[in-house]
Amino acid sequence: MKKVLVYGAHWCAECVAVKSWLTKHDIAFDYHDVDVEGRDGMHQYDKTNETIPLLVIDDEVLINPSYDILSSRLLSSKGKQVEKDTKIHDVVMVGAGPAALAAAVYTAREDIQTTIFEKGVIGGLAAITDKVDNYPGFQDGIEGLKLADNLRLQAERFGAVIELGEVNAVKKVGDVFKLDTTSGEMTAKTVLVATGSEWVKLGIPGEVEFYGRGVHNCATCDGAFYRDKRLVVVGGGNSAAQEALFLTRFASHIDILIRGEGWKASDVLVHEVEANKKLHVHFNTTTQEIVGVDGKVTKVVGKNTKTGKLHDFETDGVFVFVGLKPVTYFLKNTGVEFDDGGFIKTDLKLQTKVPGLFVAGDVRSGATMQIASAVGEGATAALSIREYIEAK
Repeated sequence: MKKVLVYGAHWCAECVAVKSWLTKHDIAFDYHDVDVEGRDGMHQYDKTNETIPLLVIDDEVLINPSYDILSSRLLSSKGKQVEKDTKIHDVVMVGAGPAALAAAVYTAREDIQTTIFEKGVIGGLAAITDKVDNYPGFQDGIEGLKLADNLRLQAERFGAVIELGEVNAVKKVGDVFKLDTTSGEMTAKTVLVATGSEWVKLGIPGEVEFYGRGVHNCATCDGAFYRDKRLVVVGGGNSAAQEALFLTRFASHIDILIRGEGWKASDVLVHEVEANKKLHVHFNTTTQEIVGVDGKVTKVVGKNTKTGKLHDFETDGVFVFVGLKPVTYFLKNTGVEFDDGGFIKTDLKLQTKVPGLFVAGDVRSGATMQIASAVGEGATAALSIREYIEAK
C-alpha cells in the first residue's frame, strides 16, 4: 500500500475535494493543515511551492493533481477495476456548480435518475469564493464553500449521485447519448452541460494561493469587502474598466495595470475611468507576482515593459479581468452551436440544437455570471429535461 500525505487547509475547496476523493476510494492518508501546523512540513518536499493541496505519494510530489492523475497513481495499485455501466441514465450532468446542483434537486426529487460529474471542486467557482454576499436568503452572506456544500447535501438527499471525475466526450447515438468518462462509458437519455466558464489566469506566483482570499474575478460579488481599502485591477478591456468603475463605490484607491500601451475598452468607459480620481492607470505594466502575509494579499509586483523596472503596488486585494473562457472542450463534433465567445447557444427551454442536450449556467450564451441566476437556470433546465423525457 502506498503512503499518502496531504497538505492543505480547511478553507481550501480543492483540498476538501481531494480528501473526499481519497475517502470515497478507501485510500488511507495522513492530513496536515498548513494553517495549523505551518508550511515547513510541506516545504521539505518543495521549498518554493505555496500551492495547496500538495500530495506526496511515496516519493512523488503532486501539486493540486487532477482525478485522472490520482486514479493512475492510486487506483491501479489497489487493483481496482472499472465496472462497465450498462444502465441508461435519465440524465447525466457535466459540472457540479450551482446550476447543476440546483437542477439535480429538481430532477432527483421527481425520481429522475441523476448523475453528476465534476472534475474539480463541487460548487465550481462559488466554492472557491471566500464569501458570497449577494445570494438571496443570507442577510449576513455565506462562505462560498458552505453554500456549495449545502447545495450538494440537498441534491444528494433527494438521490443525486455525484462522481468526482471527468467527461471527456459526448456523442449522440440514436435517441441516447454516449459519454466517455473517467469511470468508463455511460449512456444517458439526456445531458445537462453546466460546466460554467473559467477566468483566464495570469499564471503568476500568488494567484492561485490567494484566490478567494484577496484575489478575485467578480467586483459585484466581492467589491463590498474592500470599503476604504486599496485595490489593484488587472486588465485593459471593457470588463476591467466596468469592474474598476464599480469598485470605486467601495475602495479608496485603485491601481489599474494594463500590459499594453492603451485601453482596449470602449471610449465611453475610458472617459469615465479618466474622470474618476480614485482610478490610477498604469500602461505598459505586466503583473509579475501577488504577494501576501499571513494569508492576506499585501502587494502586487508590476514590471514596466519599456524600462524593465519593477514596482510594488501596495494593495489589500486584486481583481483580475483578462478574459473568460467557457469550459466546452468535451463537446467537439456534437453539433451544438456556439457564439463568438465560445459559449453555447440554447433556446428558451435551455435546449441546444441537439435534442436532449441542455445547458445552464455560465457556459450558456447570454448568462449573467451570477450564482442566483445560475440556480434559476438549473431549475428551468430540470423542468425542460422532465418534459423531454416524458415525451419519449
